[in-house]
Amino acid sequence: MTETTAVTIPGYKAGTWTIDPTHSEVGFSIRHIMISKVKGTFEKFDATFVTGENPLDSSVTASAQVVSINTNQADRDGHLRTGEFFDAETYPTIDFVSTGVRQVKGEFLVDGNLTIKGVTKPATFDFEFGGFGTDPYGNYKAGATATAEVTRADFGLTYNAALETGGMLLGDKVTITIELQAALNQA
Repeated sequence: MTETTAVTIPGYKAGTWTIDPTHSEVGFSIRHIMISKVKGTFEKFDATFVTGENPLDSSVTASAQVVSINTNQADRDGHLRTGEFFDAETYPTIDFVSTGVRQVKGEFLVDGNLTIKGVTKPATFDFEFGGFGTDPYGNYKAGATATAEVTRADFGLTYNAALETGGMLLGDKVTITIELQAALNQA
């Protein structure tokens, strides 16, 4: 059941927030050779959050630069930037624009449009507040974790290879995990 009434969160403030890239991470994981997961990050990203008086009236826009992908293996990173995967030259960013925030059974969900490789599909992030506080420099900060699972083929990411032992090199599902800290913009 979706809740639509006003929501109260201790420490919550309405305003415009900018992601703090030094205290945030945009990561992903995918099943590899059917036995483990490979993880990676995008090292260059940006996001802005506009929080309404009611948290359910909030919005987010976010972008990650594809060329900044890092899986700790340079050859794989180079391959991921090619047309067989993200085609970073043609599609330099992965973008998310929210379309709504809702609360279901006490959990926050952020719905929006995710664009990867020029294909836009709906995506929903589970959004878990970590809390609010003031850093040593007087900046009011919010912390949260956002996760979503997408099917890579929906975005034209279809590269794969059959394994001699059966199965495929890469899984179909990709988990996106964002650990974020954002600062409230000063008026």
